[in-house]
Amino acid sequence: QVQLVESGGGLVQAGGSLRLSCTASLRTFRASAMGWFRQPPGKEREFVAGIRWSDGRTDYADSVKGRFTISTDNAKITVYLQMNSLAPEDTALYYCAARFGFSSDLRKNYPYWGQGTQVTVSS
Repeated sequence: QVQLVESGGGLVQAGGSLRLSCTASLRTFRASAMGWFRQPPGKEREFVAGIRWSDGRTDYADSVKGRFTISTDNAKITVYLQMNSLAPEDTALYYCAARFGFSSDLRKNYPYWGQGTQVTVSS
C-alpha cells in the first residue's frame, strides 16, 4: 500500500515563491521515480516535473524550466517542488505521483497519486 501526502500550497502574489512537499509511505520498497503534475481550473492534468531515484535524472515541462526545481531528501522518501517567479498561469491543483517499475519517460506511468494541494497566484 502506498500513500502520498502533499503540502505547501497557498496563495501568493505574482513573482513570489512556494515550496511543495510530498512524502511517500511504502510497505517495502522505495519508489523508482516521483513527479509533480498540475490541473488548472477547467483544464486537463499536465506534467510539471519528475525525478528518477537511480541516477537523479530530472525532467521538466517547458513552461516551468528555469523557474521550478524538483529534488528529494537524503532518505529519498520526500520529494520537493521549489517554485520561483510564480505567475497567474501557474494557478492549479498540484499532485504528487510515484511509480516503482522502470521507465525512461518521467512524464508517464505513475500509478500512485496524492490528494493534491492548491496553488493560487494573484496578479
